Amino acid sequence: MEKQGSIYFFSDAHFGAPDYASSLKREKMMVAFLDQIKDSASDIFFMGDLFDFWFEYKSVVPRGFSRITGKMAELSDRGVHLHYFTGNHDIWMFDYLTEETGITLYLNATAMTLMGKHFFLAHGDEMDENNHSFRILKQIFTNPFLQWAFTRLHPNFAFWFARRWSRHSRILHGEDPFKGEEEPLIQYSRKHLENQGYDYLIFGHRHCPVDYPFNDYTRLIILGDWLNHFSYAVFDGEKLELKHI
Repeated sequence: MEKQGSIYFFSDAHFGAPDYASSLKREKMMVAFLDQIKDSASDIFFMGDLFDFWFEYKSVVPRGFSRITGKMAELSDRGVHLHYFTGNHDIWMFDYLTEETGITLYLNATAMTLMGKHFFLAHGDEMDENNHSFRILKQIFTNPFLQWAFTRLHPNFAFWFARRWSRHSRILHGEDPFKGEEEPLIQYSRKHLENQGYDYLIFGHRHCPVDYPFNDYTRLIILGDWLNHFSYAVFDGEKLELKHI
């Protein structure tokens, strides 16, 4: 029998950044919250960048994060359906979490129907069509040969290099505020999704929690983060709410 309950959406916890102590504190907060909702949730969507860096070797996984991955496995064992959309910080996610925790992994934006409502779901990093440098970097990061070459590096050096690279992110440079109609997520949605009949467009990536009436029948939700806002969305089958713990 399918587990009945509400659907939860989270994004951008960036566990591992900016340092071990603060990351561990936030990880414990999320684990405690997931424990609170384990009886009410039917599905949980992690909408990308749960980790500040993630790369899977065949026999090596990143050190740390045992609390959140353990809780994911527990929730899956209880019958909660887990979904994970890769972001720009955890793009190198392959089969470890799918095998160990039972999540369903999504590498691209996806449309789906949940409890009779039509959703368009994506991390949101590819929606800024004017950010050409990022789009080139994404092509590099997803190149199979370059991924293979990266696995030839020793994990100690590879993870050191990746964390140095991550310091250029918005975590250390402050939050980029929501731009209204100039927002890349709005512009992308107006160009590609305006007349698709979606009830909800849900994105992560931008770190600013926003509930935006996209048109007369569609709401655009930016989930915020678990760095400063500790925000999430919950859908009970009738209404969707953007909340903060």
